[in-house]
Amino acid sequence: MHKTISILKNSLRLTFQELRVNKLRTALSLTGVAFGIFCIIGVLATVGSLERNIQNEVKGLGSNTIYIDKWDYSGGPDYPIWKFRARPVMKFAEAALIREKSQLAEGIAYLMQTGTSISYKDFVIQSAGVYGIVESQIEIQPIKFENGRYFSQSEFNAGTNVCIIGFANAESLFGTTERALGKQIEVKGKKVNIVGVIKKEGTNFVGWDYDNCIMLPYRFCKQIFEEEFSNPIIIAKGKENITTSALMDELKGIMRQVRKLSPTQEDNFSLNSVEAFSQAIKGFFSTVNIVGGIIGVISLIVGLFGIANIMFVTVKERTSIIGLKKAIGAKKSSILIEFLLEATILCLMGGAFGLFFVWILTLILSGPLKFPIYISVPMLFATVIVCLVVGILAGIFPASRAAKMDPVVAIRSK
Repeated sequence: MHKTISILKNSLRLTFQELRVNKLRTALSLTGVAFGIFCIIGVLATVGSLERNIQNEVKGLGSNTIYIDKWDYSGGPDYPIWKFRARPVMKFAEAALIREKSQLAEGIAYLMQTGTSISYKDFVIQSAGVYGIVESQIEIQPIKFENGRYFSQSEFNAGTNVCIIGFANAESLFGTTERALGKQIEVKGKKVNIVGVIKKEGTNFVGWDYDNCIMLPYRFCKQIFEEEFSNPIIIAKGKENITTSALMDELKGIMRQVRKLSPTQEDNFSLNSVEAFSQAIKGFFSTVNIVGGIIGVISLIVGLFGIANIMFVTVKERTSIIGLKKAIGAKKSSILIEFLLEATILCLMGGAFGLFFVWILTLILSGPLKFPIYISVPMLFATVIVCLVVGILAGIFPASRAAKMDPVVAIRSK
């Protein structure tokens, strides 16, 4: 045990001595490993954080949820856009019929969505998103409130001129969200009372832009906006333990029945699954990770050969010392471990530099992207393992060459 510790100490001393003496050569060799780790971990950290953020937003669209629309959100296989445009829009009465006929849906919501300018005194927001919602909207897509409340049943029934306003819109018009409650804003010439402010959500890549929206009761919304041109949709949420595919099959049958389509007629609506959207996102980011991984592996291979080159040069420079060690009784395994350890330390140093640059990258990107990018613990372990493997592969041949040297020939080589 004592002898092994002595070998390790001596190897560490020689390694750092080699680093100090050959700074340029070492730096060039470490660059390949550092860049490889930077590519692999940098891509995994950035893409993983981005995917996690988008998947969380997708979950906000509702778990086991189907969006019934004239449009296919994936674009549709070989389906011309004019056919989508020619389809009839969703209707409020259709949502009621689906609610009546469906056995697998837990909730059905109908939603109008458009945009307009809103104002308070001299303050104007030119492009606020407008959502005309029904009672069940909050059951399918939970809404978190910074201040105030959701619409009451009587407000839904009567189509009262009330609204819920997004966080960013409330701050733009009133300075603070607290001051927004009870105020009246103007929407297309109508005075509307604010009863709630939605909690801030931040940058949104998918789904609803709640920060920059106003929500109106459906019956009031249709009084001031043309329903046909508001891109209405129907949202269906499946019951617990009901699969997405089963829910889609049932909804397809109901919609065909509601629209009185014959067996030979094609669907004039689309069923858009949140689960399918989530899987598509996962597939896309998997591809990005693979590309980043390939670039990183290529860089690591370059680094591996660079470190192997250093180790061959090091073995050559220390040939006489190796011969002397073997002459006084050093075993082949001791020489082998010494050079393998040195190669591994070089790789670990390269990996540490790579991780440092990834950390700088996370600090730079976290600001503009408005969500945290971080290096996970599994990534740190993966970095250490990769560096150890690369170090062993880079050092095994030079170390074997050193271990097999004849001590007499090695001493005389000087």
